[in-house]
Amino acid sequence: MENPLPGRFDKMNTAERKPELIHELVSEQASRNPQALAISAGCKSLTYLELEARANRMAHHLRSLGVGSEVVVGLCVERSISQIVCALAILKAGGAYLPLDPSYPTERLKFTLEDSQAPFLVTEDHLAERLSGSNCRIISVDGADRVQIEYQRSERPVNSSRPESLAYVIYTSGSTGVPKGVAISHQNLRNLIQWHQDTFQVTSKDRATYLAGLGFDASVWELWPYITAGASLHLPEDSVRTDPESLQRWLLRQEITISFAPTPLAERLITLSWPARTSLRILLTGGDVLHRFPSRELPFTLVNNYGPTECTVVATSGPVGARTEPASRPTIGLPIANTQIYILDENFERVADGASGELFIGGKGVGRGYLNHPELTAEKFLPNPFDSNPDARMYRTGDLARFLRDGQVEFLGRVDDQIKIRGHRIEPNEITSVLAENPVIQQSVVVARELQDGEKSLIGYFVPAPGVRVRASDLKSALLKRLPDYMVPTAFVQLESLPLTPSGKVDRTALPPVTSTNTLTDNTYVAPRTAVEERVAGILAQLLGLESVGAEDNFFMLGGHSLLGTQVIIRLRDIFGIELSLRTIFEAPTVAELAARVEASLIARLEAMSEEEAQRILEPPSGGLLQAI
Repeated sequence: MENPLPGRFDKMNTAERKPELIHELVSEQASRNPQALAISAGCKSLTYLELEARANRMAHHLRSLGVGSEVVVGLCVERSISQIVCALAILKAGGAYLPLDPSYPTERLKFTLEDSQAPFLVTEDHLAERLSGSNCRIISVDGADRVQIEYQRSERPVNSSRPESLAYVIYTSGSTGVPKGVAISHQNLRNLIQWHQDTFQVTSKDRATYLAGLGFDASVWELWPYITAGASLHLPEDSVRTDPESLQRWLLRQEITISFAPTPLAERLITLSWPARTSLRILLTGGDVLHRFPSRELPFTLVNNYGPTECTVVATSGPVGARTEPASRPTIGLPIANTQIYILDENFERVADGASGELFIGGKGVGRGYLNHPELTAEKFLPNPFDSNPDARMYRTGDLARFLRDGQVEFLGRVDDQIKIRGHRIEPNEITSVLAENPVIQQSVVVARELQDGEKSLIGYFVPAPGVRVRASDLKSALLKRLPDYMVPTAFVQLESLPLTPSGKVDRTALPPVTSTNTLTDNTYVAPRTAVEERVAGILAQLLGLESVGAEDNFFMLGGHSLLGTQVIIRLRDIFGIELSLRTIFEAPTVAELAARVEASLIARLEAMSEEEAQRILEPPSGGLLQAI
């Protein structure tokens, strides 16, 4: 179904609104509809009155400790209602929250705290020990500070925040190999909220989702536009939010009206069979390149979005209809309200319509810059020569794009080597800088390669130190101690030397393609020994973009992850007619182990049948289970 969305996707500025702080908008909703549902997570929920009271009590506690305007407060809490309460409380206290995803390695979390110079950290008891030793005061919401928080007043605290005050800081990959914190103000966030509510006509009747991880800037977008509008926010279990079919069932059961899903997940969702009538009216996506178009039968509107963290999550947006031309690909839409898109050449001059150039962003979404790094800020946040305001700045994205005839923007790739994997922006230098610390590595370079299904995967090329034997599992284990799993290469290729350009730089175009013969492994190749092992190995090889996979090869050590795991389960179901859970892959990650689970399921299915049913399944004219095997 192709429905035009309400609102406008264009470069026109919306009428100016009275500047308001984000937490004040939430308080306004609590005053209007105190008993309305605010947040729901499983069997737990909060009304707006309860959300307001809990956040106010915690805000008073934070203020008593010294939190105020421009004070950065680390927030390391599991995805939950408590996480949202804490973020709101930090804003109410006048501070700016710094999201820290508990799933990230401890060293990365500690670096973020030190680099941000955050004097406070809000966390939970079971996470506090991991982050001990930092210079910040730890506030445990379910431990030492719990009683003090509960005895605070529930009235709204007074703070001195202004629209230009800092609202949050999110760390993103850095071109120097070091993560950097992007500082976003209340007025930056306010523009995103107002555009979102106007464009998608968000009301208190909407039921929205909160799926993104805390360290992903989409979590900002999923949270504030809804609880500032009086809508309800719904949190699925972790096992649901990454599994397309489970998520679809949950969306339908919860009668969700608006949801966001990272691009790879959204691409799976739009290929599923949906009922003709559903409460879901809008599925937002972004974070990576969208390759698929929705079918005309899809009962909701798919909206593709683009924007760097530095420009408050979203800079362009547009609905995606069914494919109209064979060679076309989804665009990233039009600039959102109060946002300007410039496509410039190397001399910072506008290119002709239809010509490619580097994408720059101006307007109200452009953030302050990088926290505590003025030199990096000056490199990327430039004076805007196209704006009459002498203080206006534009952000240099490093992305290639072009304007189409209808004014929409087509994304063409990266100017530099920065890439996106599974919705996360990654700077390869950050990975190579960690690899460089490993004594078995002499030189390395990390690039992205497209798999057969169009998804990108990180590949690490390296030259080993003389006289050492390198194992892929050792390299991955070392990286996982320092980096999130999405930043660990899928495969490693060992070279005698890295190819160089005449100027002495690494020639990435001359790096050899990944094959089964040059990919680093731990074990010698063991060929599949049964027909089922052959089928399972073939499925994994196709999804991982490898020529072959052995019987003893581990899905996760080959670069598999939960999103690819769901595709494995779907293909096993389609081929063998069996139902396995995603947990099966975690319990049986090698080809041989997974094949054994498939065989056990087939046997159990046959044993549950009568002899007549079994004979009919095994030996129909056109084949059956035996033929499938």
